[in-house]
Amino acid sequence: MVAEAESSTPFLQLRNLHVTFGSQPVLRDLTLDVPRGQTLAVIGESGCGKTVLLKTLIGLIKPTSGSALFDGQNLSKLGDQELVKQRIRCGYLFQNAALFDSMTIGQNVAFPLRQHRKVTEKQVQEQVLGRLAEVGLPDTVVVKKPAELSGGMRKRVGLARALMLDPELILYDEPTTGLDPIMSDVINELILRTRRSHPVTSIVVTHDMRTARKVADRVVMLYPIARLKEGESQVLFDGSPSELDKTKDARVRQFVHGEAGQRLMEMREAMQNARERATAESESTA
Repeated sequence: MVAEAESSTPFLQLRNLHVTFGSQPVLRDLTLDVPRGQTLAVIGESGCGKTVLLKTLIGLIKPTSGSALFDGQNLSKLGDQELVKQRIRCGYLFQNAALFDSMTIGQNVAFPLRQHRKVTEKQVQEQVLGRLAEVGLPDTVVVKKPAELSGGMRKRVGLARALMLDPELILYDEPTTGLDPIMSDVINELILRTRRSHPVTSIVVTHDMRTARKVADRVVMLYPIARLKEGESQVLFDGSPSELDKTKDARVRQFVHGEAGQRLMEMREAMQNARERATAESESTA
């Protein structure tokens, strides 16, 4: 019974989460559960708070109010040492891979292992080669620098590094941005392969609907707070990829199908309103 209760507890829990930078709200009143083992795609246009959400989930950003629980623990209330201990249970594939330019590929992949584990140099080399093989890269890349690799190869190196400590949670921030369709699908396949070979929970932030449809069990769409009505939920959609095509929310349909018509109208209206305000202010001070 105890084991059942533990397995039914969501691995990630957001409760009335707000994140504000200065006077600018980015996340508003988010309540969300992510079960262990689920792959969740978070979609939405630029500026809706997707990357902020990722960073809040692992304590890189503290909530303004509300809470973010990782495996039942409120990371914002942990001390630095305990926070580091929890974070090494996570792997993070950054948007541009974020490799260290001055290090070789081997040194980049080995970095988390050397930082957080007591291992021999032989063990380091074996694990580096093993992780690189998992993402389809040959041994010969070990001595190269990031600048010598293509964008797709750098993404795969970033994934190899993210996997180095056998994480329970992997966060992918725009894993296919800037890649051609074939290399994008290579990354998608690697995400799927990682899920099959490692018991892992995954959060994938993406603009790429092919990625969302292919890799996710569940899709959540966020919307910029500035364009929401008062009291309206920031989560416009929460369901399976197959349900995206059935949604009645025009904003979700427009994003999913890349239709800009309504958005262009909103932009024109915003510009017109701004001009009218500027004219009114000018006249009032004349």
